[in-house]
Amino acid sequence: MRWLEIRKAQLRDVPAIAALVNKYAAEGLMLSKRQVDLYENIREFVVVVTSDGQLMGCGALRTVWHNLAEVRSLAIAPEAKGMGLGRRIVDELIQEATQLGLAKVFALTYQQVFFEKLGFHVVDKAGFPQKVWLDCNQCPKQTCCDEIAVLRVLNPNAPDEDPPELIQEWKSGKEILELRVIPAEVGR
Repeated sequence: MRWLEIRKAQLRDVPAIAALVNKYAAEGLMLSKRQVDLYENIREFVVVVTSDGQLMGCGALRTVWHNLAEVRSLAIAPEAKGMGLGRRIVDELIQEATQLGLAKVFALTYQQVFFEKLGFHVVDKAGFPQKVWLDCNQCPKQTCCDEIAVLRVLNPNAPDEDPPELIQEWKSGKEILELRVIPAEVGR
C-alpha cells in the first residue's frame, strides 16, 4: 500500500519539480522554472511524495516583504488531481507564513476559484510593487500578464503601512538596479 507524505523539498526533488512545473508551463498554465533556480530556492518548496518517492505535487512560499509572501509554483501531478493535494500544500504554506509572522499571502494564478475556496480574494496586481520588481520585469508575459492576483489576510490586526526605512531601502535598491540595466554604448 502506498501512502503520501507532505514535507519540505530536498535537493533530490529538483528534477521532478522541474518536470512537473515545466509540463504545465508548456501548456501555458504557469511559468517555467530552470533547475538552477529551483536549486537556489529549494528551501521555499514543500512537496507531496508517495512512499516510493514519486512526486505528486509541489508549491513554494516566497517572502517578498516584511509582511507579505507569495504562494508560487503550485502544481499537482495529473494522476493526483482531485485528491485535495493542492489544498494540503497551500495549507502547509499558510501555516509556514503564519509561523514567520507574515500578515498577508498572495498568489498570481489562473485558478481563481481554487484559491477563493481557501480564503483568498481577488485584488489588483498593482498592489504588489515588490513582486513586480522582483519577478515581473523578467517575465515573458510582462506586457500581457493575464494572471489573477488573489490575497489572503492572515493577521487582520497587523499594521498595513510599510515602515519608512523599508520603503526608502527598497526605492534606493530599485534605482541602483535600474542603472545596471541601461545598455552600454556600442564601441566602448
